[in-house]
Amino acid sequence: MGYLYIFGTILFTVYGQIIIKWQVSNAGAFQGDAAGKMWFLLRLAVNPWVISSLCCAFLAFLCWMAAMTKFDLSYAYPFMSFSFVFVLVLSSLFFHEPVTAAKVLGVIFIMAGIIIGAR
Repeated sequence: MGYLYIFGTILFTVYGQIIIKWQVSNAGAFQGDAAGKMWFLLRLAVNPWVISSLCCAFLAFLCWMAAMTKFDLSYAYPFMSFSFVFVLVLSSLFFHEPVTAAKVLGVIFIMAGIIIGAR
């Protein structure tokens, strides 16, 4: 069951990141003046999709607390590096962001570094 908590944390975290990117992209340009910036952020804050991403952030938090009852932090935290992989793949699929060799190598280095550091 502990691994399901870790997977839930990753799933909810990645969902939140993808939804925020989607909705921010749909909202248009960030205004230059202070009032425009505040209006832009307030519109996003009441957007149902953005609210769903905030709810998922809370669910990720709950899953992570549950995972911490099952595993040592130094064991569980390296699994979070999978979120980098999922965000890279999903941002390519949904937003047509380029997947370059440098990005892939960077994600590999991040995952390797976290795994090595956790040992």
